Amino acid sequence: MPAAIVSGGTYGIGRAITLSLARRGWDVVAFGLESRQPASTAEHGGEATRAELQALGLTAQVLEADVSVAADVERIVQVALRAHGRIDALVNNAAIGPLGTVVDTDEALWDRVIDVNLKGVFLCCRAVLPQMIRQGGGAIVNIGSGAGWGKPNMAAYSASKGGLFALSAAMAYDHLHDRVRVNTVVPGGGGIVSGMSVGRAGGDVDAVHSRAVAGTAAGRPATGEDVASAVAFLLSDEAAAISGTVIDVGCFANQGGPAPVRPVR
Repeated sequence: MPAAIVSGGTYGIGRAITLSLARRGWDVVAFGLESRQPASTAEHGGEATRAELQALGLTAQVLEADVSVAADVERIVQVALRAHGRIDALVNNAAIGPLGTVVDTDEALWDRVIDVNLKGVFLCCRAVLPQMIRQGGGAIVNIGSGAGWGKPNMAAYSASKGGLFALSAAMAYDHLHDRVRVNTVVPGGGGIVSGMSVGRAGGDVDAVHSRAVAGTAAGRPATGEDVASAVAFLLSDEAAAISGTVIDVGCFANQGGPAPVRPVR
C-alpha cells in the first residue's frame, strides 16, 4: 500500500484527511501537537483520532510532533520509512491562524505563525523529497487559504499563506522532472469547523455554524471531507500529470473571493 505523512493530521481538516486516506487504503502517519496553539481550540487530537480510526475499523500511526522543529519532522519521516519503506505522499496541513494587524501582532506571535505555517512546510518537504526522488516520484499537497491573497485582520496568517502559494509553485517547477508533483488545496466559503475557525469565534462552535457564509456550489458550507476528497484525488494516480495547480474547494477563495453571501429572497 502507498504511504503518506499528514502534518496537523489529528484535528479538524487534518483528521478528515487522515481518515479519508486510511479509508482509501493508504498507510498513514499523522502527527500534530496535543496542546492548544495560538487562537486555536484544537487539543488532545491524537487520542480522539485514534478512537475514531478504531471505531471505523481503520488503522494509522498517530504521533505527536512539532512541525516547526526539524528534529521532530525527521523523527516522523524515519518512523514512516521504518514502518513502510517508502513515502509516496506528504500533506502539509498543520497551521495556526491568529487574527491581528501588523500593528497589534507582536514579534513572537509573528515568528510562531511563520514557523508553523511556512517553515513547517519547508522542513517537511526538505525531509521527504530526497526519499521521493530516490524512489522515482511522489506527491505533495499543501493546504492553502484564500488569506494568501490578503485578508483584513490576518496580517501574519496572510503572509504565511501567500508564501505557501509561492513555495508550492517553486517546488512544482524544481521537481517536475523528478516526478514529484506539488499542488495546493484551498478550503473556502466559510463555515468549516476546525480548531482555527472555532478559536477565531472565541471557542463557540455554534457561532461557526450560525454565521452567514457563502458556502459552496453544493448549497452548504464545505466540510473536512470535501477538502480530503480533493487531497485524495491529487495524491492519486488519476492526477499523475497534475502539478503546480491550485484546487479551490468552495467559493473562489483562490481567485480573490469570497463569493457574496446568498441574498435573502
